[in-house]
Amino acid sequence: MAVLLALVSAFAYGLSDFIGGRAATRTTPWAVAFVGQLTAAVLIGVLSLVRGGAPDGLDLLWAVVAGAGGGLGAVFLYRGLSTGRMGVVAPVSGVGAAVLPVVVGLSLGERPGVLVGLGIVAALPGIWLVAREPSEGGGGATAGPLRDGLLAGAGFGVLFVGLAQVPDEAGLLPVALNHLVAALITVVAAVVVHARWLPGRRESRGTVAAAAAGVLAAGATTAFLLASQGGYLTVVAVIASLYPAFTVALAALVLRERVHRAQGAGLVLCAVAVGMVAAG
Repeated sequence: MAVLLALVSAFAYGLSDFIGGRAATRTTPWAVAFVGQLTAAVLIGVLSLVRGGAPDGLDLLWAVVAGAGGGLGAVFLYRGLSTGRMGVVAPVSGVGAAVLPVVVGLSLGERPGVLVGLGIVAALPGIWLVAREPSEGGGGATAGPLRDGLLAGAGFGVLFVGLAQVPDEAGLLPVALNHLVAALITVVAAVVVHARWLPGRRESRGTVAAAAAGVLAAGATTAFLLASQGGYLTVVAVIASLYPAFTVALAALVLRERVHRAQGAGLVLCAVAVGMVAAG
């Protein structure tokens, strides 16, 4: 069940990124991020009232840490992608989001089986290949985009680690707080770089799409929380980090975008990784 929930999280994150990417063509990426995070915070906040729960101070603190990680991860990802070096930033951030939870999980005493471990090992190059854009891979990695990719990956890794510390009895309020903190960080970062973080009056289609991406992000975060409460962090974080595979697959199916040979190999590795983890 934990693996299934992590897969649901990966699919929802991938679909959210796909819709959010389309929304960013109608408004600014900062507006998409803010509307999406705020929508997720409101939606989960309402659901938390229905589901109940009693989070303590430590649970809320972990939620703030997770939100700060997710918000800063998005900020560094946007900054890196703005340099036009997606072929460097995207794969580095994707692998980083998986590696940090694995390191933390192992340090906390998690010991997945051999087959599961092999699946984790297969997932890392799979994420790299899927997220990498071969046409942008020339010229070598410059220090700036590489640094932004590493920081983005660390931020998303902190998001996964922080959420995994929230127990079941805390309910969903910490998840809502996580999204709210990420939204606030997005606003602060946009103000610092003098970017527009509110959608314009004539950008209603982009706003609706951003809100839809936020609903999916809410589902993805909730699914990851439930998966982490029932399984190893080393496993569920890696599975959830496979979300770029779903984004690429959706782009190929819906937009008829070309899947490069390396990306195809990455998709195969991701599928093999999921099979190994599930079998283990």
